[in-house]
Amino acid sequence: MSEIQSNNGEFKTALRAVLLILGLVIVSLVIFSAGFTAGSMYTSLQAPASSGEQELSYSPLLTNDNDQLSGDQADMTVFWEAWDTIEDRFYYDIPSEEERVQGAIYGLVGSLGDPYTAYIPPDAAQIINEDSTGSYEGIGAFVEDAPGGGVYIFRVFEGGPAEEAGLLAGDIVIAVDGVDISQKYLRESLLLIRGPADTQVVLTVYREGIEAPFDVEVTRARLEIPIVESRMLDDNIGYVALYEFNARASSRLREEVEGLMDNGAESIIFDLRDNPGGFLDESVSVADMFLQDGLILIQRDVDGQEREFRATNGDFAESIPLVVLINRNSASASEIVAAAIKDNDRGTLIGETSFGKGSVQIQYNLSDGSLLRVTYANWYTPNDVSITGNGVEPDIIVESPLEPTEDDVQLERAIEFLTNEQ
Repeated sequence: MSEIQSNNGEFKTALRAVLLILGLVIVSLVIFSAGFTAGSMYTSLQAPASSGEQELSYSPLLTNDNDQLSGDQADMTVFWEAWDTIEDRFYYDIPSEEERVQGAIYGLVGSLGDPYTAYIPPDAAQIINEDSTGSYEGIGAFVEDAPGGGVYIFRVFEGGPAEEAGLLAGDIVIAVDGVDISQKYLRESLLLIRGPADTQVVLTVYREGIEAPFDVEVTRARLEIPIVESRMLDDNIGYVALYEFNARASSRLREEVEGLMDNGAESIIFDLRDNPGGFLDESVSVADMFLQDGLILIQRDVDGQEREFRATNGDFAESIPLVVLINRNSASASEIVAAAIKDNDRGTLIGETSFGKGSVQIQYNLSDGSLLRVTYANWYTPNDVSITGNGVEPDIIVESPLEPTEDDVQLERAIEFLTNEQ
């Protein structure tokens, strides 16, 4: 055991410092933000900070002087007793030091009991950071974990590599370049599927109705994530949907709304259903697009500071008749916009009560490429109401059908409202 301790002495000193500094940062945030942390869905204002995400670099200074890590800061004696005992006495293979450090940070973050304060390891952080820019290199598909293992494609980008190669919504990828991904985490699978533009990847796909899996070769490309969709409806109604609040959300939305109005739109249906949120500054810009003036939100942070975000006059869509669609999956930044529209009497909300995430996260870039997302504030509606756990209630309630149907009853109700003005 003495040999193990000697070989790992320098590593342990550095780890002590990292864990102590991380612990002190998080503990101090918890102490000063009591009563201000809550929420129920990722966002970035992610998520990726969440009702607003802010990114900061965090580079703690490590020290080899253990005396500087004593006293009121923390007592790590029991932790290191457990660490050394496991190294010396554990029967099975011991995870790498990196994996154990990550496990310790996961445990530290998990002890806070806040679903939005999270540690994100380097591989997943790479994906999040790339997606938040609004573009990435890959095949062009929206995916999620398949229930039985693998990666489920629920939507392909129009004109993207996946569509051109013949992949369809509903396909399940079970292997990548011959590597079975049925037991891998989604982030591990994505790192295999993604890759530099103009390179090829072979996906083994299961498709319902076809007995045997088959291979599809896809040439990757540099892609812009399609976060906005718009079209003209009957009666000169413009429809625009925003799927997330990434770094390009407000500029892309502005382009689409301007295009609708140039094409004769006399009213707008703004669809925020299933939008999980994104960056705080983007939500403020989007709300400001539709508001002449008035309060957008109030933020109260861990330092006891209160900040008001307000709209300014001069935007092009400040007076056009407006309906906003929300549902139970509209969260965080989506709720900021919906609440600002409602409390300022700017438009009519139709659909279901939203998710109820009223917290804000700061995203710290750690030295190994990982991320630490820490809840540091709560936000409140213009009427100074916390939506945490309650959500934003629509003016006209239209529940989603329990079973999938071709009819979009919420959109139909919005069209009816704008057509008949009731």
